[in-house]
Amino acid sequence: MTDRHAPGGPGPEPAGGPPPGALPGETTGRLLAIPLPALPDVRPGDDLAALIADALRAGASSDPDLAPRPGDVLVVTQKIVSKAEGRIVDLRSVEPRQEAVAFAARWNRDPRQVEVVLRESARIVRMERGVIVSRTAHGYVCANAGVDASNTDIPDLVTLLPEDPDRSAREIRARLADLVGVELAVIVADSFGRPWRWGITDVALGVAGFAPLADFRGLTDTTGRELHATVVAVADEICSAAELASGKTSRRPVVLVRGAPLPAGDGSVVRDVVMPEAFDLFP
Repeated sequence: MTDRHAPGGPGPEPAGGPPPGALPGETTGRLLAIPLPALPDVRPGDDLAALIADALRAGASSDPDLAPRPGDVLVVTQKIVSKAEGRIVDLRSVEPRQEAVAFAARWNRDPRQVEVVLRESARIVRMERGVIVSRTAHGYVCANAGVDASNTDIPDLVTLLPEDPDRSAREIRARLADLVGVELAVIVADSFGRPWRWGITDVALGVAGFAPLADFRGLTDTTGRELHATVVAVADEICSAAELASGKTSRRPVVLVRGAPLPAGDGSVVRDVVMPEAFDLFP
């Protein structure tokens, strides 16, 4: 059950789409993504923002580009946010239900982890081929409800998604402003699969300091035609760029991104990006 990124989720954006969002600011045409130095192993209760601030200072001593500036974005992987917030389950304490035992036996999975996935799922979309595609309480549609055993360092431990990733991003942003003296945008990111496409890509679970979508509806394209459906997932695109810079196995879970045109506003992934079930074309 370590692979929670199998394809699955809502279909194409329906007519109507998300609520209007602010257009992004000017871009320099250059995007810089730099991983911060490795953080210490994050434990429940750690001051994650302080660890990130220390890494920023250490990085800036050897790379001036890591000195934070207004307009920069810090992309923080969900795993260390969940660890700091204590969103960890010891599988040795889990008693799986019969449904979990049967599914695990059929697909050679850990029944205890299957049980945790079922507990974290607000609605099961599909259980097949060893993967549970579900809708979480946040509204995310993803494999295995975001329950993950990778990069936990200790056997029998799994991490859960943060209870409120938008709040997590806001708290990290506010604390970092005090610690480094610069108001940075913050994204809490995780890797998701995409419907009908192999491979995973990082997406935003929570944001603070900007709006996650850029709404181009009502504007015109290069030929003068009015755009009716173009809403750009800016926060998700920043996450993907950050993941390419950091890599999956570098143990550098925070990336500074500079040059991204950030839509103005006080955004929320859960409020602004997650598609309501009523709009799902593939329920």
